[in-house]
Amino acid sequence: MRANRISRARTRAAVGLSVAALAAGATTGAGPAAAQPKTARAAAADCSAAYKIEQKLAGGTTWRMCWRYDSKAGLVLENVSYQPKGETKPIKVLNSARLAQIDVPYDDGSVEYDDLTGFGFAQGLVNLAPGECPGGTIKTIRVPDAWDPQHADVKGLCTTTRSRGHAYRMQGNSANKVYQAQGKDLLVYTVNQVGWYEYMTEWRFQDDGTVNMNVGATGSLSYNDYDAGDGRGWPLGKGAKAYATSHSHNVFWRLDFGLDGSSKTKVEQYDSAVTAPARGQEAPTNKTTRTKVTKELAGDAKTYRWWRVVSATGKNKDDHARSYEIVPGPTTRYPGRSFTKHDVYFTEYNKCEQFASNNPGNCPAGAGKSVDTWVNGQTLTHPIVWMNVGFHHIPRDEDQQPMPIHWQGFAIAPRDVTAMNPLTPDELAWQNGHWRPRS
Repeated sequence: MRANRISRARTRAAVGLSVAALAAGATTGAGPAAAQPKTARAAAADCSAAYKIEQKLAGGTTWRMCWRYDSKAGLVLENVSYQPKGETKPIKVLNSARLAQIDVPYDDGSVEYDDLTGFGFAQGLVNLAPGECPGGTIKTIRVPDAWDPQHADVKGLCTTTRSRGHAYRMQGNSANKVYQAQGKDLLVYTVNQVGWYEYMTEWRFQDDGTVNMNVGATGSLSYNDYDAGDGRGWPLGKGAKAYATSHSHNVFWRLDFGLDGSSKTKVEQYDSAVTAPARGQEAPTNKTTRTKVTKELAGDAKTYRWWRVVSATGKNKDDHARSYEIVPGPTTRYPGRSFTKHDVYFTEYNKCEQFASNNPGNCPAGAGKSVDTWVNGQTLTHPIVWMNVGFHHIPRDEDQQPMPIHWQGFAIAPRDVTAMNPLTPDELAWQNGHWRPRS
């Protein structure tokens, strides 16, 4: 078993190195990123065209942002702003957004991988074929600390648009007119190979202001991992001889909000309590309570619980504070590590706190290496949001070969960013608040 553990870890690292080097070698042109410093950080107002993403969607919404590529986190999006129809200037949403870790423990206890900080996630960026980015543009990325410095330029960043179906549909009291619109998203993504897995890191910016963050895992199951037993693996192939080892993917994101251009955002938690019907009532009652989160928090998602990040400076045209609601996706919370035991963390900004586990930053001695250790009672004046979404992968026959992509992620949704639905048709724009039908 000891030799098997060593073999598995070495194989994972070696495969990641060789495949990424071959992928990088397929790109011969330097591309637009080549002239930029490896660690360039650009603000939205002054980033060069090569590092700027700007897309006006069919509904009138424009998303703007800058991008850079980090030697461990991979793609980083910065200075993200949203300008829906009717707003005279962009509304800043995020200072930065990126992955913060992919922790992969195997069910048999033999190995655990920290794919971002320990296994070359960023260096595993692969080239994308034109057909993988339909109707869009593939940008070239110069990969910092590339395994093959002679071929560090990879055509690996796709920006395109994609339909998502109905944005809304309203027939109202009359069949004379149906109001409907088909939603459009700006899609930004990369693919990074780590061992046998290929991770698709996807960012979807919707025309209604919602942002979806997802990681999809595909590629192949490692042939070295068919050594599990009942309860820790699943038989694949003929009979029940080879058991592919089950494992977890614990994905973390790090969001630094800058609503309306200020990092001094506020965090609020909402909980609703349902009680049985009182005498004379037809239905149960439901009361929602707001709790201001003023100190660092390790939070757990529960039924009827949600959080929002609130602008300290900006209001919409109805004089309501702008905010973004955190919308968790399906998750399997992993209880095996202290940093994976909670769904969301709110910490005070600290430059050295960059990765949710095995953090390599130059934090002071004793500061801790994982996000759970940073929740120590500090007052939140510049909160950082760390989102943890888990997936327990029990292999199945259909996972071979290649393995169908499985997704995990979450979203942030605008709450009072605009006074009305930003996709509202002009003829319904008067129906704001407590309206009455026109005679």
